[in-house]
Amino acid sequence: MSADDSVFTGVVAKFYETYLVPLIFEPYAVPAVRLLSAPDISEVLEIAAGTGVVTRALARELAAGTAIVATDLNQAMLDQAAAIGTARPVRWQRADAQELPFPDASFDAVVCQFGAMFFPDRTGAYAEARRVLRPGGQFVFSTWDRIEVNEFADTVITAMASLFPEDPPRFLARTPHGYHEISAISADLARAGFTDPRIGTVTARSRAESARIPALAYCHGTPLRDEIEARGDLDAATAAAERALTERFGTGAVDGMIRAHLISVGR
Repeated sequence: MSADDSVFTGVVAKFYETYLVPLIFEPYAVPAVRLLSAPDISEVLEIAAGTGVVTRALARELAAGTAIVATDLNQAMLDQAAAIGTARPVRWQRADAQELPFPDASFDAVVCQFGAMFFPDRTGAYAEARRVLRPGGQFVFSTWDRIEVNEFADTVITAMASLFPEDPPRFLARTPHGYHEISAISADLARAGFTDPRIGTVTARSRAESARIPALAYCHGTPLRDEIEARGDLDAATAAAERALTERFGTGAVDGMIRAHLISVGR
């Protein structure tokens, strides 16, 4: 993983929320929250909250008295999340998942949607999640399956390889879809002190009004944008991605498969 893969600037955060969240993150938000099985959850920590799609689901789905703390490494993402708001008050706080600024045994549950792939030291981040969990608490998180079964992302990265054959941008394959082996996830959790994780692979559909939407989502709403701009013109690359998506999924509304792992493990 590149050091820049976890940097989401303000302009990227806006495209991320507008295009990428409805496309691939919303389908997994409520299913992740509904994995929380502890009977008495009073305090929940979300790490790598992004622009708040799971935070909003937590605010809707959990009991009114449950305190929610939502954190992210990137202040731009939290600012976007706070501007959208939630159904009830949430505490937004910038924090590094690998150095959580909370005492031991502070939360009944820790939730992280599609953030683990960005952690430079995943075992360390999992150990931090375990540290801040109370005995009997629950850690719920998700990771993307391999890029080949996430059809829009696979199409975009193939288009970028054709456009920049000598030095293709690899962010999507390298980071979001680079941590999909269940054996590796289980081993990292074990090294952090977690045992017997429950891992389910969930297939969903990614839908948009046109091929332009996923082209904008991936080319403008992720750090792939920085890789493209380092090699050439962003608008030209977005157009190339749109053409490839249209060729594969047709004109008009587009519909592609997405697949992810949902993981739950107890403290």
